Amino acid sequence: MIDRILVVDDEFLIRQLLEETASRRGLEVVTAGSGEEAVAILEEQEFQMAFVDMKMGRMSGMDVLKFARQRRPAMLTVIMTAYGAVDTAIAAMKTGAFDFIIKPFSPDQMDILVEKGRLWLQLHEREHYFRAEMTGGDATAAADGTPELSGRAIGDSPEMCEINRLIRRVAPTGATVLVTGESGTGKELIASEIHRLSDPDGTRPYIRMNCAAVPENLLESELFGHEKGAFTGAVERRIGRFELADGGTLLLDEIGEIKPAMQAKLLRVLQESEFERVGGNKTVKVQVRVIASTNRDLNQEVAAGNFREDLFYRLNVFPIPLPPLRQRRRDAVKIARHYLDLQGKKLGRSLQLDDTATALIAAYPWPGNIRELQNVIERIAILEDGPVISAVHFPADMRRNTSSAPTDANTDAASTAIFDMRQIERRTIAAALRETAGNRTRAAALLGLSVRTLRNKLNEYRNDPELAVPEAPTEAEVN
Repeated sequence: MIDRILVVDDEFLIRQLLEETASRRGLEVVTAGSGEEAVAILEEQEFQMAFVDMKMGRMSGMDVLKFARQRRPAMLTVIMTAYGAVDTAIAAMKTGAFDFIIKPFSPDQMDILVEKGRLWLQLHEREHYFRAEMTGGDATAAADGTPELSGRAIGDSPEMCEINRLIRRVAPTGATVLVTGESGTGKELIASEIHRLSDPDGTRPYIRMNCAAVPENLLESELFGHEKGAFTGAVERRIGRFELADGGTLLLDEIGEIKPAMQAKLLRVLQESEFERVGGNKTVKVQVRVIASTNRDLNQEVAAGNFREDLFYRLNVFPIPLPPLRQRRRDAVKIARHYLDLQGKKLGRSLQLDDTATALIAAYPWPGNIRELQNVIERIAILEDGPVISAVHFPADMRRNTSSAPTDANTDAASTAIFDMRQIERRTIAAALRETAGNRTRAAALLGLSVRTLRNKLNEYRNDPELAVPEAPTEAEVN
């Protein structure tokens, strides 16, 4: 959702116009008259989107963009520029700008950009946050002389070791890669890692586009660009994603959503490395490494007639299938600890998992994969005060749906027994109450829980016939 926008321009009338336009559409708008003022605002406030003028005083729009990429990586930045500075705007896109717009522009053009931003954030807000948290630090050399992964592909299960091996082998080749897997398995992060290892100097563009986030009638223009006057609303030439990615990598996320008519045009670019902008007759040649990803089974889509067979084979040069988290539960605890550490740093406190928590994490099937695990860890870190996270802190539906242990005997839980997490929870609480003679305050401290959480747990198990919870003291005794 986009509800807060930052407008940065050294011209008062431009700021006023954009503020009035956005406000009429129910958006909260904050304005800045210089790059320096924008940086000060971004230090303190968060926005989903920013419209930034390219040419200002000492600090240019490019300077603001670079700062925003570091400080507010999830924010979508739109560069505003005059017609004669389109090349500079394209450079900004390669640096990480979401889009650019040519001055003067109409309120309708602004609406289109905001709506495109909304669609993008709906699908990618979580990925952008965690990718930003996990970047940083130069690649180091492994014992065999190959670059180490930066930590984005976490895990040492046989499945992840094989994926890491595939990433290292394909990264320097320039081959087309097809990354497949269920939603939430980290396909976009794998694509980003392939590009990083293929570009050790960090000089080549990496352009991403989610095919599902672009309306069908705008997809051709987004991919290949358009000439001025090509269609209603095309008030200037637009450079497409393939052209922006020239010399680097283009990620086509959710490639399975592209309709057959566009598939034929995409096939030509992959075969010939050339295309024409919409409304143009000049052939544009590019050298682009394409990485495609999808949560669909493209073999089934081909059989059903929804996806061209020739395009599938062109994309499937080097397939990397990502297994769901339930098939590599050994990695789940490592991933959980990684994100818990990130959340602890963000919240300014130390957090760790106890044995009951690691057992639950390893046993739970995680239908939402890594994305679900990220969400759960973030929510727990925000809600709980204690430094130790136990199974009792996890959502009740997770504990109810955790009935069996992981099949991998090498998990951090280090057990192949059958886990009933509710039974473990009841017994742990009962033991703590016995140890403290029924004192809730001391029992909560022993368990690493807040008194309120312990009280809720006691209410939950009050009528449970399997375990008699000792009578707790009154509120007066607690206080």
